[in-house]
Amino acid sequence: MNTKKKEFVILTIMIMQFSFAQLKTVIGKTDYPFWIKVPEKTEAQPLLLFLHGKSLSGTDINKVRKYGVLYAMDKGKEIPAVVVAPQLASGSWNPDKVLEVLEYVKAHYNIDEKRIYVCGMSLGGYGTMHFAGKYPDKITAAVEICGGGNTADGCRLGTIPTWLLHGDKDKLVKMSESEKVYDAIKGCNPKADTQFTVVKGGTHGSVERLFHEDAIYEWMFSKVRE
Repeated sequence: MNTKKKEFVILTIMIMQFSFAQLKTVIGKTDYPFWIKVPEKTEAQPLLLFLHGKSLSGTDINKVRKYGVLYAMDKGKEIPAVVVAPQLASGSWNPDKVLEVLEYVKAHYNIDEKRIYVCGMSLGGYGTMHFAGKYPDKITAAVEICGGGNTADGCRLGTIPTWLLHGDKDKLVKMSESEKVYDAIKGCNPKADTQFTVVKGGTHGSVERLFHEDAIYEWMFSKVRE
């Protein structure tokens, strides 16, 4: 192996080690095991909670890194926050168990409680809206991608900033699932800080690219609870 190639291999290994050092698992402390990444800073940090879709459910927590926020981070995406990604074994996300994870992290890490965000895709999008709908007082803003929610939660969801995004070519979860939640929010409070974005040409899987772009993070982190 020549010198340049050897240097490249060493650099690659160092980068991989640094990347993996940023993430660790917490298992057995809450009903949902979770990944967490904590920035090396002393001041209170924002918290971003990511809820995955059905295909990543199970008992192999490494699956949670296959797409979404953690996958984007593994690909080099820098997210200036404590990032938490729990794993659901089966079924649907339970808002109470999501809250348990959030409260554990708040108790053990230096979190800025004015900047707590939740986002999710597909089943995780439903989980995001169910959690935000039950506990809007616990979070600052929420982003739902190719999911849906309960229209009965419209008034509570209208008390926090929300952004719903859905591909118009999604055959697995109809775009109307996001639309009806958005309509319920606006129907309760026309002045609610909520928006609905149609991702032109977006399929159920292709909208995952949104986690690799800046828009949803910039939008979330611009929101600060009073």
